[in-house]
Amino acid sequence: MRTVDPVKHAAKKRHITDTAAGLFAEKGFDRTTVADICKAAGISTGSLFHYFPTKQAIFREVFEQDGQDNAAVFAQAREIDPWDGVQLVIDHLSAPALDRSVAGLVMEVVAQAGRDPELSALITRNEQALRDELAHLLQRAGDAGRIELPVSALTAASWVQGLVDVLFTRLVDPDFDAAEQVTTLRLILSRFLGAPAP
Repeated sequence: MRTVDPVKHAAKKRHITDTAAGLFAEKGFDRTTVADICKAAGISTGSLFHYFPTKQAIFREVFEQDGQDNAAVFAQAREIDPWDGVQLVIDHLSAPALDRSVAGLVMEVVAQAGRDPELSALITRNEQALRDELAHLLQRAGDAGRIELPVSALTAASWVQGLVDVLFTRLVDPDFDAAEQVTTLRLILSRFLGAPAP
């Protein structure tokens, strides 16, 4: 029996998912076919179905990986100064807004979550995990005297999430300068949290 190299398997799965995410953002979920994904990823249909049973499963995996990426960044953030950790997380969450094509993916996830209960539950879990981890970091930063929490850490975390989300809702505006607004976001959050200005 042939053994599966878990590193290669994960890398191939990630390649398929990243390729598909670009197509979903560009063409939309419904207009992206399995054949489109296979062609763009340079794989056969049989190879794709070895990794994913359906196109919906590929779409969900985009957000499974998003949750895993967030967890990895939080693990880093817990190992450094708590306010530096908060900023690391904010930079990580804001970074995709610098890519305008992400706007299409944002619209697709809103549309698909209404039709796919599994996806909706996954997004909810990711958001809750993000809020809870962020609240923990904010509380640590407050306890260390690095910030002054104006509200509970959980409420502050929800507001931080909401402010980051605003970046993505504005991506459809052709005049929206994401890089400039990420800088503004950092300033707003620093003032809200009573932290040193970036």
